[in-house]
Amino acid sequence: MNNFTGLLLAGLVGLLLVSCGKDEQRELPILGIPKITDGDTIPHRIPDFKFTNQDSQIVTNETFENAMYVADFFFTSCPTICPKLTRSMLRIHDYFEGRDDLLFLSHTIDVRRDSIPRLKLYAENIGVTSDRWHFVTGDEDEIYDIAEDYMSIALEDPDAPGGFDHSGWLILVDQNRHIRSFCDGTEDEDVDRLIKDIKLLMDE
Repeated sequence: MNNFTGLLLAGLVGLLLVSCGKDEQRELPILGIPKITDGDTIPHRIPDFKFTNQDSQIVTNETFENAMYVADFFFTSCPTICPKLTRSMLRIHDYFEGRDDLLFLSHTIDVRRDSIPRLKLYAENIGVTSDRWHFVTGDEDEIYDIAEDYMSIALEDPDAPGGFDHSGWLILVDQNRHIRSFCDGTEDEDVDRLIKDIKLLMDE
């Protein structure tokens, strides 16, 4: 079992374990495979990262120090699921309009074509700005590697539509870099569930 499969299974099990309770009576789990260090259990966390957004600003973990965020992986020329993922992210973005404690992070997996100006144009076309939503690029290997830490997948595949293979997950990360929930961004009902989970996390 590779790291991605293990993280994904752990996340799915976590969601199943809490799904039986009423929303107002449950807390979101910390998803992912924990590490055991000197007998202590360390919950899975998103590692340090450093990318560049559509306004040429450096984006790191500190960018989200005081906010939770929803992350995804996409590319601007994607002919399949990316437009739907972006619409779902925009739906969440607009639903929580005015909340500066919820941000958004979209990683391009096509770093050769998705230049900073191209990401800027993409953000402008959907009407969002980098004060809440960062469209980032960076080293290709670093983006592909960190996708696994988000329980996602991103890789170049000449046989896939558009030349890249990636999952459609939208991933909710808390202020402590812990993954707390995720959904299939192509399914409206699953996005509804993620919105409920975001509300729960806001109330913790």
